[in-house]
Amino acid sequence: MTAFRGSASPTQSWNHFRFAVDDGVATITFDRPKKLNALTFEVYADLRDLLTDLPLRDDVRVVVITGTGRGFSSGGDVTEIIGELQQMDPRELLAFTRMTGTVTQRMRDCPLPIIASVNGVAAGAGAVIALAADLRILSASATFSFLFTKVGLSGGDMGAAYLLPRLIGLGRASELLLLGETVTAQRALAIGLANAVVEDIELSAQTSSVARRLAEGPALAYAATKMLISRQMDMSLGAALELDSMTQALLMKSADHAEFYAAFREGREPKWTGR
Repeated sequence: MTAFRGSASPTQSWNHFRFAVDDGVATITFDRPKKLNALTFEVYADLRDLLTDLPLRDDVRVVVITGTGRGFSSGGDVTEIIGELQQMDPRELLAFTRMTGTVTQRMRDCPLPIIASVNGVAAGAGAVIALAADLRILSASATFSFLFTKVGLSGGDMGAAYLLPRLIGLGRASELLLLGETVTAQRALAIGLANAVVEDIELSAQTSSVARRLAEGPALAYAATKMLISRQMDMSLGAALELDSMTQALLMKSADHAEFYAAFREGREPKWTGR
């Protein structure tokens, strides 16, 4: 996505989740199935750092986040995170909560489309990571639980109180964040929390189909669209229209837009380059 780098080169291996790139699709797989892919300090830190690297890579055009086994992610590991947090002072606690928030921020700032392929339980921080994605494809057995208040914490964790009302409305977001009740896949679809629900056995194929469509499409146009969606959430209509105008004028000079016009005139499908 960019030619500009400093001294550091991209990290080639990640120790706390599985990571693979295949023909433009980067897949992050939480891999602690015996603990429903509960998150550790190291998983958060690796996510934060990987999400910084991804926009600098030329071989990635879309990101998929999923889990192994019965869980997408059950949130912070009670033993390895919550128990440790009890021993920390306020300075250390703030460093931790800022780190988790940075994961959400970098997901929203990342110009690459991000798909959450929710294969089971998405609870606590796991639910927020899925929420911060651009698209959420759920298996029929998947569930969401924003259960922060059930452990005596604010429901506004990792940006949930910012993102969720904008996705499903204030009333429903208030219900989910205050009560922390489990949301089935079908209800998630009905209230707009899910983009699609498929049978468990079809989840991987459906996710791959959407990811391939994005990876093979006009990446620059997708990046601009994601940026506008994110930035305009807090803008006036006038400011949003001005940003639309400037972005569209720039893209009208892009190689992909020129390729569309050439393909249209020649009666063929465009060959997108993301330029």
